[in-house]
Amino acid sequence: MPKPSASKATGKTRRFISGVVEGFYGRPWTMEQRTELFQREKKWGLNTYLYAPKDDYKHRMYWRDLYSPEEAEKLVALITAAKKNGVDFIYAISPGLDITFSNPKEVATLKRKLDQVSGFGCSSFSLLFDDIETEMCPADKQAFSSFAHAQVAVTNEVFTHLGQPDTFLFCPTDYCAAFCTPNVSQSAYLHTVGENLLPGIDVLWTGPKVVSHHITVESIVEVSSVLKRAPVIWDNIHANDYDPQRIFMGPYKDRPTDLIPKLRGVLTNPNCEYHPNFVAIHTLATWCRSEGGGDRETWRCGDDDDEAGSDPCYSPKRALTLALTDWLQEFLSTDQPGGPRPLNPTHLKKESSDEEPMQTDVGDPVYVPGSGDNPLFTAEPLTLDDLQLLSELFYLPYEHGSTARTMLTELDWLKAHREAVGDAETEMTAEWRSRAKCFDVMCVAVFTMFNRLSNAPNRSILYDLYNYICDIKSGVTLARAYVKQLGGQSRPSAQLMTDDPEPWGFRGGLSGEFQRMLPFHGNRDLFRHPPMTSVYSIRPFCPQDKTEIQKIHMEMQRGEAKAPAAALPALISDGLAGGQLSPSPNCGLVLEDERGVCGYALGLTDATAAALNNQRMLPGDFPSLVTMQLHPRVTDPTPARRMIGSLLSLMKTSGSRGVFCELRQGDMRMFDFYSKLGSFTTLKMAGLPQDVVAMGTSL
Repeated sequence: MPKPSASKATGKTRRFISGVVEGFYGRPWTMEQRTELFQREKKWGLNTYLYAPKDDYKHRMYWRDLYSPEEAEKLVALITAAKKNGVDFIYAISPGLDITFSNPKEVATLKRKLDQVSGFGCSSFSLLFDDIETEMCPADKQAFSSFAHAQVAVTNEVFTHLGQPDTFLFCPTDYCAAFCTPNVSQSAYLHTVGENLLPGIDVLWTGPKVVSHHITVESIVEVSSVLKRAPVIWDNIHANDYDPQRIFMGPYKDRPTDLIPKLRGVLTNPNCEYHPNFVAIHTLATWCRSEGGGDRETWRCGDDDDEAGSDPCYSPKRALTLALTDWLQEFLSTDQPGGPRPLNPTHLKKESSDEEPMQTDVGDPVYVPGSGDNPLFTAEPLTLDDLQLLSELFYLPYEHGSTARTMLTELDWLKAHREAVGDAETEMTAEWRSRAKCFDVMCVAVFTMFNRLSNAPNRSILYDLYNYICDIKSGVTLARAYVKQLGGQSRPSAQLMTDDPEPWGFRGGLSGEFQRMLPFHGNRDLFRHPPMTSVYSIRPFCPQDKTEIQKIHMEMQRGEAKAPAAALPALISDGLAGGQLSPSPNCGLVLEDERGVCGYALGLTDATAAALNNQRMLPGDFPSLVTMQLHPRVTDPTPARRMIGSLLSLMKTSGSRGVFCELRQGDMRMFDFYSKLGSFTTLKMAGLPQDVVAMGTSL
C-alpha cells in the first residue's frame, strides 16, 4: 500500500486516502449495501468512505435540517460499522445551492448540522461546493471579493470550529482543469483556494475533465503547485449517473502508479448500481497496492502483450482477471441478500394452528421426461469467460473492451462488403462468409452469457445488471439477423425491414430521437468510424457579409448570458462584429458551409483608437485586435483553427507584431478554443471591465 505521509501543517503522519465516494446522482445505496462495502474495503486494503449521495436531501437540498432520531440511529450504526472495519467515515455536506456565505446565522446552522453528525461518532468531514451557480448574492458581493474567498472563509471557519480534524476535504467549484479560467496555472479561483485555505484541509480534484480519460503526473504536479498541496482524486472513471444506458465494469486504468506519491489519495465515485461496482473498487485496491509494494515483480512478468511497458507496477488486464475471479464466487453464492434459499423442511413444520399447512414441493417425486417429451431445462453455470465478456461489453467511458471492438469492426466490414455475397463463389465471398461465421459465434457467446447470468443464484447482482444485459442482447440479436439476411441465410427480418416495427426494434426513446436530429450525433462513438462532417470553405470578408456576421454575433451574445445583451460588458470587438468598425484591409475572413455564412474572423492591425473609445489602454506588444465567432452548428474545430491561423498570418504580413482578443467569461466555448491553441495567454489590460478577459499572442 502507499506509504503514509507527514502533514506539513501538524507534522502528524497521515495515511494515503483510498476508497469509495458515494457521490452520484440517483437512488442512494442502502444501509446494508454500505455495511457490506466497508467489509470489502477492509478485505481489499482500502480505508475510506465518503458519504455524499447527491439525492440524500439532507446532504444537499435541505442541508440545514437536522437528522431525525430514526435517521440518526441509522447514521450511528453506519459510522460504527465503518469503524469496526477500519474505514474512515467522512461525512460530506453540500450547502452551495443556496447558502449565504456572509450571513453568520447560515454559518452557525452549518456548524450545528456538523456538530450533530460529530455527536454520532463521526470525526472526518467534507464541504462540497461542486455543481453550483457561481454568481454570488448581493450580500456576499459586498462581503467578499470573489466566490473563492467566500467559500474559503466559511470552510476555514468550520474546520477550526470542528477542532481541525485529521481528515477534512474541500471540493472546489472548479474541480477539474476544464472548469478553470483560462487554465489551471492561471486560475484566479484556484490560486485563491491554494493561498487561503488552511493547510490541514485537503482538496478534491477530478483531473483534466469531470470524467477524465487520463490523469498524468504532469497534470497533478501543476495543480498541486497552484493548490499548495497534493489533491485527493475524486475519480469519476466508473460513474454512470450521466447516462442511464451505460454501466462500466472495466478495470481502473489510465492512471500511472507514479501518481501515487504525488497524491493525498484516490476515491472512486462508481456506478449508481451497487453490485456491479465490484470490479471498479477491487481493481482500484489492486492499483493502490501496486505502488512500491510486493506486487511490482508480479506485474513485470505478466503476459499482457497489449499493455507491455505501460506500467511496470500495475496491469489493468490482470487486475481485471483477479477481480472477476473473486466476483464469480459471489455470483455463484446463495448467501447474498436477495439470493434464493433452499427450502428447509424444519422451517415448514406446522405449529399449533388451525391453518392448512403450506403447500411445498418437499417429498414430491422428481419429474423424469419420457422419450418423446421435451428435455428438462438445465441452467449452465456462469463462467469466468462469461464475466470477461460482460466486462468487455460494458467497459469504460472512453473505450469498449476487445470483444466489443471486434464485433463492431466485423459488422462494419460485413456491411461495407455485402456486395461480395453473390451467386459466384470468389475469394472475397469466402472471406465474407468466414467472417460472418465468426461474427455469429460472438453473437451466440453474448446470448449464452445472458442465459447464464439470468440463472445465476445471486439475484441481487442480476437485478442490478438486468436492464443492461437485456439491452445488449436485443442489439446483438438485431445485428445477427441483419448479417444473416445479407448472407442469404434467412429471409429478411420483419424487424429490420418493416416501417412499423415492435418498440424493441428501435432504441433510445425521445432522448435518442433528439440525438439523431443533431448534426454531431455519432461523431463521438467509441468505435472510430469516420464521422459524417460538413464541407467548409474559408474566403475573404466583403462588405456584403456584414448582415450575416451581425446575425451570428447577436445570436452568440444571447447565448452567453441569461441577462439581456445590453447588460453584457462591452467588448472592443463588438464594433467589428456589429458593423460599426471595418476590419483592416486583407484582415477579414468568413467561414461558409452548405447553408451559408457560419463563422468569421476579423482583425484591426491598429486598435489604439478603438481601445481609447472603450477606455482601454493597450498592452505595448499587442497593438492589434482579432475577433472570431462560429455559429453553434459548427461542431468541428478544424476549420476554426485554419481560419484563425490564416488571419494571424495575414495580420503578420500587414505589419502586426502581436494581437489580442477580448472574451466575456460566459463565452466558455471561445475560452476553450483560444486556450487549446497553445499560443494565446491571458493579458493584463488597464480599463478592462469586470467579467472580461483579454488574451494575446505574439506574431
